[in-house]
Amino acid sequence: MSIEPSQSLRVLRLRDVIQRVGLSRSTIYDRINPKSSRYDESFPKPIKIGASAIGWIESSISEWIESKIKQSHSFA
Repeated sequence: MSIEPSQSLRVLRLRDVIQRVGLSRSTIYDRINPKSSRYDESFPKPIKIGASAIGWIESSISEWIESKIKQSHSFA
């Protein structure tokens, strides 16, 4: 993902990601955990934003949602 210098970035916290993607907290953590049977390597990786805080880049979440929409349309 390349970022344009003039493009503003927004970090989403877990509650925002839950709202955006419609998945539960535990499912999101499973999607980012390679040891989970529900691991999804295409799901955006979180970034560390503090000592014990993570977040997701908004554009990465939007791109993932768009890819899932395209994928579902290709099966129709």
